[in-house]
Amino acid sequence: MNENNILATILAGGKSSRFGADKSFVKLGGRSLLDHTIQKIKRVFNEILIVSNGKAFRKKDQNIKIIQDCIPGQLGPLVGVLTAMKWVKKNKKKYKWIATFPCDTPFFDIKIFYHLIKKSRNRAKKLYFFKSGNIRHNIFGLWSLELEKILEKDIKNNHRKVESWANKVGLELIEIDKKKRDTFLNINTKKELKIAKTIIKNDYI
Repeated sequence: MNENNILATILAGGKSSRFGADKSFVKLGGRSLLDHTIQKIKRVFNEILIVSNGKAFRKKDQNIKIIQDCIPGQLGPLVGVLTAMKWVKKNKKKYKWIATFPCDTPFFDIKIFYHLIKKSRNRAKKLYFFKSGNIRHNIFGLWSLELEKILEKDIKNNHRKVESWANKVGLELIEIDKKKRDTFLNINTKKELKIAKTIIKNDYI
């Protein structure tokens, strides 16, 4: 499927301080965490933007673009989102939405893509996040390009936390059934990587 209304964006600009190394390149089941995310996104979206401050990224795929944060200093995911929005406008792309994905959550269900596509056509809100059980997943989001100016202004006024900024501008949560296995497992530590390796060994496809 070629969804021309949405730019799929992987946010990989974090410091990985709790992990101790750049998580994007950590191997899981013979493939890096970043590649797990890329391979899923490619099933639906033809173009992928990776926002990263790491200099080691090299991708030969012409449909994968890699850029650095528009504001230096690794100031958090909101800057990554703003960077993607600015890239769309600078390159005169026709996207109206940014769909964001973390680089360290390899087990997410690809069915969430279809929720994003449906919401992008509805346009009832300008910001959508997912929620499973009592947990809100703020990096799995759909962001209208119409938010660019207010996002840039708020970042300059030191807004850094995704959740508090989203609450400020207003959002809609997309409820996802919580499964037996946590499909939103976020690999922030070596311990969580060990859990992920057990999952991929036992039942992950």
